[in-house]
Amino acid sequence: MKVTDTVYALDSTRSSYAYLILDPAGNCLIDTGLPGRGRAILKELEALGVRPETIRQILLTHYDIDHIGNAAMLQKATGAELWGPAEDIPYILGERARPGIKKAFTALFWVEKPRGIQAYPQERLMAGLRVIPTPGHTPGHVCLLFEDLLFAGDLVENRGGRLKPLGSWLTWDGAVLRDSLAKTAELSFRWICPAHGAPVERGDRWKPETLWR
Repeated sequence: MKVTDTVYALDSTRSSYAYLILDPAGNCLIDTGLPGRGRAILKELEALGVRPETIRQILLTHYDIDHIGNAAMLQKATGAELWGPAEDIPYILGERARPGIKKAFTALFWVEKPRGIQAYPQERLMAGLRVIPTPGHTPGHVCLLFEDLLFAGDLVENRGGRLKPLGSWLTWDGAVLRDSLAKTAELSFRWICPAHGAPVERGDRWKPETLWR
């Protein structure tokens, strides 16, 4: 799905979108979808005229399995640098157990552990993107701001055109999440690109006081 001239939501990851950013200096993937989608992702990249070796960075928004599911495979296939939030890296590497029901998800889905994952510097540019710490859904969740697009990860989902946080049973800390929503509302962006639900124009949708209703 084309979002802008340089940004695509990958149809092969529709249930939990990964995004492609085209950049002459090196293309970038944001998140990697559910386990087992790696070959489909590479096939879709090929259809878009993107060779694996042109992917220079893979950026993870947080530790959930449907975001890191193909990180190791795509890291090997592309040779890209792999980055993630420092607070979430121990969960990604299996050094710390995910809390709540996510611990059960870990048992149900085998995910190859990536190697050489690097921690984001706080509040700086990565391949032209600004890293925005937005904890709450997970301890280290980040959003990524690129031009007028916010890659929201699981900070919010698009439910039929309405933006909502994911259920409380999937949330690490609701109070921290509320603070992240308020902080993000102060940023300037036109498009919201969530993992769950199609990209949508911001309009008047991003109102922290109504996101919880």
